[in-house]
Amino acid sequence: MPKKRLGESLRKHGKISHGALGRAIQEQAGKEILLGELLLKRGLVSKADLVVSLEEISKTPYLNAGSAVIDAEALRLIPYVMAKRYCALPLRYERKRLLVLIEKPHDLRALQELSFVSGCRIETRFGFHDEIMAAIGKYYEEGGPDPKVNNEKASTIEFFSASSNQRSLDAIREFQAELRSQPTPAVQVVSTMIHAASQRKASDIHLDPQAHGSIVRIRIDGILQDLMEIPIRLQESVVSRIKILADMDIAERRAPQDGRIMVAIGPQRRDLRVSTLPTQYGEKVVIRLLDTRSALVGFQDLGLWEEHADLLGELLRTPNGMILVTGPTGSGKTTTLYAALNFLRSRTLNIITVEDPVEYRLEGVNQVQVNEKAGRTFAASLRSILRQDPNVIMVGEIRDSETAEIALRAAQTGHLVLSTLHTRDSVTAIARLLDLGIPPFLIASTLTAVIAQRLVRRLCECRAEVVATRDYVQAMEMAEISTSPNRMYIAVGCPLCDQTGYRGRVGIYEMLVFDDQIGEIVRSNAGLLEIRRAANANGMRSLEGDALLRVSIGLTSFDEATRVITFKRQSSPAEQFNTRTWVGES
Repeated sequence: MPKKRLGESLRKHGKISHGALGRAIQEQAGKEILLGELLLKRGLVSKADLVVSLEEISKTPYLNAGSAVIDAEALRLIPYVMAKRYCALPLRYERKRLLVLIEKPHDLRALQELSFVSGCRIETRFGFHDEIMAAIGKYYEEGGPDPKVNNEKASTIEFFSASSNQRSLDAIREFQAELRSQPTPAVQVVSTMIHAASQRKASDIHLDPQAHGSIVRIRIDGILQDLMEIPIRLQESVVSRIKILADMDIAERRAPQDGRIMVAIGPQRRDLRVSTLPTQYGEKVVIRLLDTRSALVGFQDLGLWEEHADLLGELLRTPNGMILVTGPTGSGKTTTLYAALNFLRSRTLNIITVEDPVEYRLEGVNQVQVNEKAGRTFAASLRSILRQDPNVIMVGEIRDSETAEIALRAAQTGHLVLSTLHTRDSVTAIARLLDLGIPPFLIASTLTAVIAQRLVRRLCECRAEVVATRDYVQAMEMAEISTSPNRMYIAVGCPLCDQTGYRGRVGIYEMLVFDDQIGEIVRSNAGLLEIRRAANANGMRSLEGDALLRVSIGLTSFDEATRVITFKRQSSPAEQFNTRTWVGES
């Protein structure tokens, strides 16, 4: 309560002298105790007189915690650590309203957090600190969840704050303490779904709000699968828990937000990227689970054939030029770039990245986070990086003509530049650069290689060998693969693969390496079809051909390959690119 108003009320009623009040205020300075509590402890006012003044200035009725009637259902809505933190005792729950006895009934932050965690509208009564804390100790021990009961799955999970914000650090500590002692339903849901998603090697968790609750789905090997359902009474509580852990504003539910959580599950450490989006029935939450070990893989671990891995290693050893990795969202481009950075890491090289966001932390690499609100765009960051004497620059994505031109100029002036584009295959990346206004001569003189890629699911050991289908045989013939198949492998399903028939994923690749011939075709505006013919004549294996080779050795199925790639090729508009529409001069 405001000191002045409480003192004024007590003096107005003749309950304390001016001198006694001044001495009490002076003694209170620097202490956490409230003025009313101090006056009561020093015997300067009676409890009855203090209650009258406090009710008058707070407009909130007083309730003695020792004589209060406690609803067990109300106790379950507020976790012990939060009740203790805010000196707040839940009393009664009725029709989405929660009556709370609290030391500071006008603490808006406390009321907001209690509301979002419980999913209820908060009504208050005020009480004194010692009375409320005694009741919390009594009722959470006698009527609340058993503090000795630990969630078996939660016992191996530990959360860490990704922020230096003290509030976030406190929230993480409280969540962890509650997880170990008295997990509420919301805490159990959050910890259980993260644990389950990690155990099943999911890449994302989706919380989809519906009219009657939320559906939780996890993405495993690129496919969404149902995990669990959250009842509507816990929907807001679960979302609020996640937002508190990710250092988001739990009071903001009308605008999208992004956050981050660090978590250890047994020996594994995961970086969780959290995104919220307001929808008709509440906030949709997507959590991306990033495995820090994914940045430390080798090229053959990604799925590159040995000859391709060796070739990529040679290209990365060149001191300048640009290597582009292309493909749609979710095709593993970032993982390939990080594998390249891991290959290049050295105390003799200055490696700088600009990303949105920084996906993995790499020791020895200077990583810059894009912040467009602060003016730190890809293009602006690139200009600054060029003044930092870099050897290797990684640009998370080329999105506009300005970024493309700066990156290519940097590659031309003695830097090795790695980046990504969203294109269908390696050859159409050239058309995309031309669309961005990059002159053909700059592409021809700067681009070292373009790697197109996709991800397909690996067949589990339960696979079955069957007679080759007609479509598979035709696809092999169109790809001009000499092996004439008469057998193929299909997915079956077993407990190891969750009855899906697949376990894990592997990349398929198309590597377009620029040589003098291809550079001259680009420079002369001969068109994309000529580039593809020249590349095929030089031994480039197409995405279709690479996928079919993996099908032929049983690494994946033909059904899975056709899910990711269209095998029946037709001339695309990009390949029919007329030389008269190309810009720039050689």
